[in-house]
Amino acid sequence: MKNEMQTVFDARSVNESFARVTIAAFLTQLDPTLDEIADVKTAVSEAVTNAIIHGYEKEEGKVYLSCILEGNTAVITVEDKGIGMEDVKKAMEPFYTTKPELERSGMGFAFMEAFMDEMQVESEVGAGTKVIMTKKIGVREEENQDGCSNSSH
Repeated sequence: MKNEMQTVFDARSVNESFARVTIAAFLTQLDPTLDEIADVKTAVSEAVTNAIIHGYEKEEGKVYLSCILEGNTAVITVEDKGIGMEDVKKAMEPFYTTKPELERSGMGFAFMEAFMDEMQVESEVGAGTKVIMTKKIGVREEENQDGCSNSSH
Protein backbone atom coordinates (compact mmCIF):
# COMPACT_ATOMS: atom_id res chain seq x y z
CA MET A 1 0.00 0.00 0.00
CA LYS A 2 1.29 3.45 -0.91
CA ASN A 3 -0.05 6.72 0.44
CA GLU A 4 1.25 10.22 -0.20
CA MET A 5 0.68 13.74 1.07
CA GLN A 6 2.05 17.16 0.20
CA THR A 7 1.62 20.52 1.82
CA VAL A 8 3.07 23.96 1.16
CA PHE A 9 3.28 26.72 3.73
CA ASP A 10 4.90 30.12 4.20
CA ALA A 11 8.51 30.11 5.41
CA ARG A 12 7.68 31.57 8.81
CA SER A 13 8.88 30.15 12.11
CA VAL A 14 5.30 29.99 13.45
CA ASN A 15 4.63 27.28 10.83
CA GLU A 16 7.31 24.93 12.17
CA SER A 17 4.82 23.49 14.69
CA PHE A 18 2.27 23.06 11.87
CA ALA A 19 4.79 20.90 9.98
CA ARG A 20 5.43 18.77 13.10
CA VAL A 21 1.73 18.14 13.73
CA THR A 22 1.00 17.51 10.04
CA ILE A 23 3.68 14.84 9.69
CA ALA A 24 2.70 13.21 13.00
CA ALA A 25 -0.96 13.03 11.95
CA PHE A 26 -0.08 11.49 8.60
CA LEU A 27 2.16 8.85 10.21
CA THR A 28 -0.54 7.65 12.64
CA GLN A 29 -1.81 5.19 10.01
CA LEU A 30 1.41 3.19 10.53
CA ASP A 31 0.68 2.91 14.28
CA PRO A 32 4.06 4.35 15.33
CA THR A 33 5.37 4.37 18.89
CA LEU A 34 5.56 7.68 20.74
CA ASP A 35 9.35 7.52 20.38
CA GLU A 36 9.08 7.06 16.60
CA ILE A 37 6.71 10.02 16.34
CA ALA A 38 9.01 12.15 18.51
CA ASP A 39 12.02 11.24 16.34
CA VAL A 40 10.25 12.16 13.12
CA LYS A 41 8.82 15.38 14.55
CA THR A 42 12.28 16.45 15.73
CA ALA A 43 13.88 15.73 12.36
CA VAL A 44 11.10 17.53 10.45
CA SER A 45 11.34 20.46 12.84
CA GLU A 46 15.08 20.79 12.18
CA ALA A 47 14.65 20.55 8.41
CA VAL A 48 11.82 23.12 8.35
CA THR A 49 13.74 25.49 10.62
CA ASN A 50 16.78 25.23 8.32
CA ALA A 51 14.60 26.01 5.30
CA ILE A 52 13.14 29.08 7.00
CA ILE A 53 16.30 30.50 8.60
CA HIS A 54 18.98 29.49 6.12
CA GLY A 55 17.05 28.89 2.90
CA TYR A 56 15.30 32.23 2.73
CA GLU A 57 17.31 34.43 5.11
CA LYS A 58 14.34 36.63 6.11
CA GLU A 59 12.98 36.73 2.56
CA GLU A 60 9.49 35.51 1.75
CA GLY A 61 9.21 31.99 0.46
CA LYS A 62 7.48 28.65 0.72
CA VAL A 63 8.43 25.41 2.43
CA TYR A 64 7.36 22.19 0.72
CA LEU A 65 6.67 19.19 2.96
CA SER A 66 5.80 15.81 1.52
CA CYS A 67 5.65 12.26 2.76
CA ILE A 68 5.30 8.97 0.93
CA LEU A 69 4.34 5.92 2.95
CA GLU A 70 5.09 2.58 1.39
CA GLY A 71 4.68 -0.45 3.61
CA ASN A 72 6.21 0.54 6.94
CA THR A 73 8.60 3.11 5.43
CA ALA A 74 8.09 6.86 5.49
CA VAL A 75 10.05 9.02 3.05
CA ILE A 76 9.76 12.64 4.15
CA THR A 77 10.97 15.54 2.02
CA VAL A 78 11.41 19.12 3.18
CA GLU A 79 12.31 21.53 0.41
CA ASP A 80 12.85 25.23 -0.09
CA LYS A 81 13.51 27.29 -3.21
CA GLY A 82 15.90 29.60 -1.36
CA ILE A 83 19.56 30.49 -1.64
CA GLY A 84 20.91 26.93 -1.52
CA MET A 85 24.29 25.83 -0.20
CA GLU A 86 27.70 25.87 -1.84
CA ASP A 87 29.12 23.09 0.33
CA VAL A 88 26.57 20.55 1.62
CA LYS A 89 29.29 18.39 3.18
CA LYS A 90 30.58 21.35 5.24
CA ALA A 91 27.04 22.38 6.24
CA MET A 92 26.40 18.87 7.54
CA GLU A 93 29.39 18.95 9.91
CA PRO A 94 28.31 19.01 13.59
CA PHE A 95 28.47 22.50 15.16
CA TYR A 96 28.90 24.22 11.77
CA THR A 97 26.55 27.20 11.52
CA THR A 98 26.33 30.21 9.26
CA LYS A 99 24.16 32.03 11.82
CA PRO A 100 26.04 32.07 15.18
CA GLU A 101 24.41 35.42 16.00
CA LEU A 102 21.05 33.62 16.15
CA GLU A 103 22.50 31.18 18.70
CA ARG A 104 22.18 28.32 16.21
CA SER A 105 23.96 25.21 17.48
CA GLY A 106 24.89 23.83 14.08
CA MET A 107 23.42 20.46 15.07
CA GLY A 108 20.35 20.40 12.81
CA PHE A 109 21.69 17.92 10.27
CA ALA A 110 23.27 15.81 13.03
CA PHE A 111 19.88 15.58 14.78
CA MET A 112 18.15 14.66 11.52
CA GLU A 113 20.70 11.90 10.89
CA ALA A 114 20.41 10.62 14.47
CA PHE A 115 16.62 10.46 14.52
CA MET A 116 16.04 9.09 11.02
CA ASP A 117 17.24 5.87 9.36
CA GLU A 118 18.59 7.63 6.25
CA MET A 119 19.08 11.23 5.19
CA GLN A 120 20.11 12.81 1.91
CA VAL A 121 20.64 16.51 1.20
CA GLU A 122 20.56 18.04 -2.26
CA SER A 123 21.28 21.72 -2.77
CA GLU A 124 22.06 24.12 -5.56
CA VAL A 125 23.15 27.71 -5.03
CA GLY A 126 20.31 30.01 -6.03
CA ALA A 127 17.85 27.14 -6.47
CA GLY A 128 17.23 25.83 -2.96
CA THR A 129 17.72 22.79 -0.79
CA LYS A 130 15.93 19.46 -0.49
CA VAL A 131 16.27 17.20 2.57
CA ILE A 132 15.03 13.63 2.06
CA MET A 133 14.67 11.56 5.22
CA THR A 134 13.63 7.93 5.55
CA LYS A 135 12.25 6.24 8.67
CA LYS A 136 11.04 2.66 9.05
CA ILE A 137 8.15 2.49 11.51
CA GLY A 138 7.62 -0.50 13.81
CA VAL A 139 10.64 -2.56 12.76
CA ARG A 140 12.47 -2.61 16.07
CA GLU A 141 12.13 -5.55 18.43
CA GLU A 142 8.89 -5.39 20.32
CA GLU A 143 9.55 -3.97 23.77
CA ASN A 144 7.22 -3.98 26.71
CA GLN A 145 6.15 -0.34 27.20
CA ASP A 146 6.63 -0.34 30.98
CA GLY A 147 10.15 -1.72 30.73
CA CYS A 148 9.33 -4.97 32.53
CA SER A 149 9.72 -8.34 30.96
CA ASN A 150 6.62 -10.52 30.72
CA SER A 151 8.39 -13.40 32.46
CA SER A 152 8.61 -11.50 35.76
CA HIS A 153 4.83 -11.05 36.06
